[in-house]
Amino acid sequence: METEPHVLIVEDDGEVRQLLARHLRENGFAASTARDGREMREVLRAGGAPVDLVLLDVMLPGASGMDLLKEIRATSPIPVVMLTARGEETDRVLGLELGADDYITKPFGRRELVARLRAVLRRAGGPAEAPAPPASPLLTFAGWTLHVGRRELTSPEGALVDLSGSEFDLLMAFLAHPQRVLGRDQLLEVGRRRIGDAFDRSVDVQVSRLRRKIEPVEGAAPLIKTVRGSGYVFVAEVGRA
Repeated sequence: METEPHVLIVEDDGEVRQLLARHLRENGFAASTARDGREMREVLRAGGAPVDLVLLDVMLPGASGMDLLKEIRATSPIPVVMLTARGEETDRVLGLELGADDYITKPFGRRELVARLRAVLRRAGGPAEAPAPPASPLLTFAGWTLHVGRRELTSPEGALVDLSGSEFDLLMAFLAHPQRVLGRDQLLEVGRRRIGDAFDRSVDVQVSRLRRKIEPVEGAAPLIKTVRGSGYVFVAEVGRA
């Protein structure tokens, strides 16, 4: 029997929290709830069913949602979807920079919420959901190795580098199409619109985050080049092992 995806809802408004939990349970999810960062940590540390995704409100008492997102990302690649009543571009970009996998602005439709959570979980579930999966589970470039099945990126020095779901999507898109210019609209499509809207700078933010993790030392040739007015090109040769 297939296990229900377990979503942890972190929301300080009790009525909203319970409505979200009920709606998710009615649509095939297991749902736990937390009012703030303290309760979130208790659920994540508990020995019960592991949490598959965190639905995290930005405006929380005490530590904000952004603070808790940074805390989660310091130790875990678990998918995080931010939930907020504020829809400004700066809020979306900040959440994406800190490692959020998606961003939902209140008010939202219940069907949209379920669809977005399912899409994030699919993308986090394995190579079948990644763009253009290769026949081989290992890809290499510039001394780096990506184990597609395990979603593990190893640096030339042998260190594991954590990738968020959107960073993994981007890297897979670049590795599937090396030496080809990819426009922002193409990156949005291969990323299944995890990255944001085509009319803001969310794609550029995600590329910048990926660059900081895989680019060589300062002064060396970049792996991802910006093509002004067109998009980006991954210049390194890609091999299969």
